[in-house]
Amino acid sequence: MTVTITARSVPRVGTVLVTSQDLVLYVFAPDHHRAITCKGTCLGTWPPLMLPSGSRLAAGTGVKRGLLGSDPDPSGGRVVTYAGWPLYTYTGDVDPGQATGQNLNLNGGLWYVIRPSGVPLIPRS
Repeated sequence: MTVTITARSVPRVGTVLVTSQDLVLYVFAPDHHRAITCKGTCLGTWPPLMLPSGSRLAAGTGVKRGLLGSDPDPSGGRVVTYAGWPLYTYTGDVDPGQATGQNLNLNGGLWYVIRPSGVPLIPRS
């Protein structure tokens, strides 16, 4: 099995990372660009993108292979990372290409989509 991350233009947020099913990927500000901190009930709303055992990670169109990686998940297994950020999907995005989780303050912190550059889309105040 291969887990592929691609870049796609999404309404209201521009070009961001998505799964092979076109689900928008998010980062959690409290992860501080280094470790998964979304635990417990947070995981029910923001499931991490897992790298199943024996699977390989692939960079699709617009994605920098050198920024892809994986880290241990405290719950077991491995979570896909990009530029060091653990990646999550959002259960509120019911259709491919939605980014309804952008800039939400939920489950203990802010959530942002991530650009192919590896930089989260943080709105200017």
